Amino acid sequence: MAQNTDQQYEHVIKLCRDLFEKKMKDYGTAWRILRPSSMTDQIFIKAQRIRSIETKGVSRIEEDIRSEFIGIVNYATMGLIQLELGPCDQPTMDADKTIELYNKHIYAAKNLMSDKNHDYDEAWRSMRISSFTDLILMKLHRTKQIEDNQGKTLVSEGIDANYMDMINYAVFGLIKLEFPEETRENSENSLTLN
Repeated sequence: MAQNTDQQYEHVIKLCRDLFEKKMKDYGTAWRILRPSSMTDQIFIKAQRIRSIETKGVSRIEEDIRSEFIGIVNYATMGLIQLELGPCDQPTMDADKTIELYNKHIYAAKNLMSDKNHDYDEAWRSMRISSFTDLILMKLHRTKQIEDNQGKTLVSEGIDANYMDMINYAVFGLIKLEFPEETRENSENSLTLN
């Protein structure tokens, strides 16, 4: 099972990184001007749209839930880069350096997923996609609160940990969308075993 999750996670990362690279060719690294709080708001817009589509059952814009989850992965990864480097007034960064930072942060999120997946025994496979949306929105509200407190927390994880969790929840949603038969079968098997 862990091998399957690893392969599926890699498949989803590739989808997200490919889109990220294509957008970088179109727009450069203009996003480097954004403060982390603006990244949080961009992720919020995407997660809120997913929830709206899930609730209404229909969308009027062509982009589907899948594209919004990809956007969440990419914006949260950009947010991690911004936390590391800080925003800049001249938002130009070398493409190779940008991809190197993207990979660094996406694989830090993947390593976190692997550790949690070990401890929680792939519980996410029995969850609904709508739960991932709700968890991302909850993480966003937590992140906004931490940002409003100038990054200070008493006992909670920081903004970076919340961004990584958002990446992982979005990846789980994408795995369920990309591999619906496998995730349904695994979910049914895990419920039967319990």
